[in-house]
Amino acid sequence: MHGVPGRDVEIAALEAGVVPERYARNMKTYSLADQAALLRSRICVVGLGGLGGTVVEILGRLGAGTLRLIDGDTFEESNLNRQFLSKEKGLGKAKALAAKIRMAAINASVVVNAHEAYLTEGNALLMLSDSDVAIDCLGGLKGRFVLERAARKAGCPLVSAAVAGLSGHVTTIFPSDPGLQLIYGDAASLPRAGAEASLGCLPQVTTLFASLACSEAARISLRKKPLLRNRVMVIDLDDMVTDIVDLS
Repeated sequence: MHGVPGRDVEIAALEAGVVPERYARNMKTYSLADQAALLRSRICVVGLGGLGGTVVEILGRLGAGTLRLIDGDTFEESNLNRQFLSKEKGLGKAKALAAKIRMAAINASVVVNAHEAYLTEGNALLMLSDSDVAIDCLGGLKGRFVLERAARKAGCPLVSAAVAGLSGHVTTIFPSDPGLQLIYGDAASLPRAGAEASLGCLPQVTTLFASLACSEAARISLRKKPLLRNRVMVIDLDDMVTDIVDLS
């Protein structure tokens, strides 16, 4: 259909009872209405490193219709161990641009708004505007609170994931929830860098927690109850321990 966005064509097909072949395997879990809802969803991903790059890949293949991608950073050699958007010939290139190019290669129907900028107090609310859900894939600690404050003002649910070494955690925060302070404490007393600065990041850990974050974001987009609201899932791959802690 000339001039009609691919996302709109796919939504129309699903509403007519026709499943685009790329989503055929999704239908083992999702209904046609679910897939159409995902295509209508607007998800903001903040941070496009190990977690964020993998989140973008998963959401694009899942069929999330509109992605706003935010990161002002460029690739360096130390990213190659875990950041799926990085490649040897892409060192020094913008992560946001790489994410947009990658999405065009795997699902051109997804609408991508890529921003080569860091999230700040000044731009955060605008960046989150019109989003159904935001996913926190940031590496530092203080930036997470900037994002959380903006999500509250925007009335936007936030899925927050963090990794360090062989462990990590993920939680879901709605605007009325206490949120990150129950995990990290007072934002004013936090160091700028998180535990990953001393413990490093591994690809199997970032991939695991990116998947969990996408699962929660999909549930929110489908108006299903998120399983980790006011709860934090903690997983340690060193001894294969998984725990869910109630934050309420």
